[in-house]
Amino acid sequence: MKILGINALNHDAAITLIEDNEILFAAHAERYSGIKNDSNLNKEMFEDMENYIVHRSRGGIDKIVWFERPWIKKLRQLKAGQYREVFSRKNLPQYHLDKVTNGKYKINEYVDHHLSHASSTYFTSPYTESAVVVIDAIGEFDTITIWYAKENKLEKRWSQTYPHSLGLWYSAMTQRLGLKPQEDEYILMGMAAWGKPNKKLQEEIRLNFFQGGDDVRFERNLHRGCLDWDSVVMPDNGSDQWKFDVAHNVQVICEEEIQKVFDKLPTLVPETTNVCYSGGVALNCVANSELVKQYPNMWILPNPGDAGSSLGCAAYVNGLQIDFDNAFLGYNIRGEYPTKQVLDELLKGNLVGVANGRAEYGPRALGNRSLLADPRGKDIKQKMNKIKNRQEFRPFAPSVLEEHANEIFDMPTKKSQFMQYVAPCKFPDKYPAICHIDNTSRVQTVSKKDNPGYYNLIKEFYKQTGCPMVLNTSLNIKGQPIVNDEKQREQFVKTYGVKVY
Repeated sequence: MKILGINALNHDAAITLIEDNEILFAAHAERYSGIKNDSNLNKEMFEDMENYIVHRSRGGIDKIVWFERPWIKKLRQLKAGQYREVFSRKNLPQYHLDKVTNGKYKINEYVDHHLSHASSTYFTSPYTESAVVVIDAIGEFDTITIWYAKENKLEKRWSQTYPHSLGLWYSAMTQRLGLKPQEDEYILMGMAAWGKPNKKLQEEIRLNFFQGGDDVRFERNLHRGCLDWDSVVMPDNGSDQWKFDVAHNVQVICEEEIQKVFDKLPTLVPETTNVCYSGGVALNCVANSELVKQYPNMWILPNPGDAGSSLGCAAYVNGLQIDFDNAFLGYNIRGEYPTKQVLDELLKGNLVGVANGRAEYGPRALGNRSLLADPRGKDIKQKMNKIKNRQEFRPFAPSVLEEHANEIFDMPTKKSQFMQYVAPCKFPDKYPAICHIDNTSRVQTVSKKDNPGYYNLIKEFYKQTGCPMVLNTSLNIKGQPIVNDEKQREQFVKTYGVKVY
């Protein structure tokens, strides 16, 4: 049975098509529209999915599933005073889907937002029995949920509800620092390493926002942000250091509040030590690195945000464990992996792009839509920042051969094939381009099984240089989606003068 899961009208619209225990196709709407975190579906994405079906197998789609229950969501919006959202038919799933597909697809079933998140990580995990944790901004009403999953069934055992939301608080603080909420949270996470711990500031933040106690509860509704909040650390001299200090202490508090949630697991889900984790907050790789030390049997889907819910709602209805071998599930740029061409550019000390094979599902490029460089170059960061128009305080990630990862990094886990964890680099002076100011790196381990072409490229680079890794950042410019297809690849080359193969 082919089941199509859809997420849209929130942010980061996406579709996922599964059949039995296999993901056939999964893609983000933003890669087609060119609008970062686009909440709307688009025709071209559906056309690519349909073309893939034609080439892959016979038969059409048997069931279409939506990742949320719209009428329950409207009750929450009514409670929040979002009257325009409540009474707009543009936000009705079937209305939106009809506009995009000319009425071709009809929704058969709706699945709760958090149940979709929980299903996305559990059904792709290696575990038949597991605790499941979901932490995000908001679903219909749930903001944090804990589940017990066994033999393809999920039981909710605890929840935190709107307006008490750790995700909304982190987004509100993102906005308070002059960044874009629901998009730039990863920048706040990167800024944190540049700030200093400040107990007085932490006390101030907790006094202003948190109720305290064992649950994650807030003094006010942060759905509309906290632009009125003024901190004692804000200077009169025009310096921006206060932003880094706030970011640092926000990250500290965020990790403490996440820990509160995970501390509930031994009581609420005593049956197992396996943990599956999802929701937008699960993109915080700094926090993840501490969690995995406590829960070594932890699985995080590489697309834990709302886009991954398109997979989750389909997986829930399907009710079968899914073989999740890799995240290369989107549009396919056909051709042999360009090992020789890319290697030649790397050995010359040049930046070089790869746009080959199927696009990655999730926010992180993993070798098929990547901008690469030699991680040993001292001026590489500056070159990369100039091309990508990025802030200097943001780090770049390394892709390292799995068998060499522990030689260079103090890895919190054996594998990190989806860049979900950070690890201290043992030789920061040797590899300055991939080290953050605190000498950590968001590591991607690469095995031959994960991505044969990318693995062979890094292997050849290692043979010629003695360096078993490359710098890897996404093939895009700040504020733009990752390159998806051949046309976008050529446009990138033309606009930015970087060779892409």
